Amino acid sequence: MSNRRIVESLHSSIRRAFLLTAAACVLSFGAASAHADEYDATIKDIQSTMGGVPSFVKQFPKAGLPGAWAEVKAIELSDKTALPPKVKSLISLAVAAQIPCNYCIWSDTQDAKRAGATDEEIQEAVAMAALTRHWSTIFNGMQVDFETFKKEMGGE
Repeated sequence: MSNRRIVESLHSSIRRAFLLTAAACVLSFGAASAHADEYDATIKDIQSTMGGVPSFVKQFPKAGLPGAWAEVKAIELSDKTALPPKVKSLISLAVAAQIPCNYCIWSDTQDAKRAGATDEEIQEAVAMAALTRHWSTIFNGMQVDFETFKKEMGGE
């Protein structure tokens, strides 16, 4: 992925990523105080990567920001992961549609389109999320026996 595409993707996806990782990062990194130099370095890195620092970043707890940013860069923005950017965006969109998160839905849709997803792929990702939720409701609500389910579906 080119630097330009990473920056474009980052601008919209950073909003979603910070919202999604906020709870986990507060728990994971909240106990350890980030030093002022770590925070300042993170702000500088966000600035250089995005061309600016969105206002919501400054609302994020200072102690968690370095870890949250590292997680976003290592997983979502990296082109050295197992999943390509389009797949990551479609997965994130499907999850966002289930949460629901308007910020994420908007951002993930933009990211997916920038990564080459067609309208049909976007629609199918959302439909798959709905289908999974539908059947999960049935299986859980009807208390379908899990061991029987696995055997009948070709498992153990």
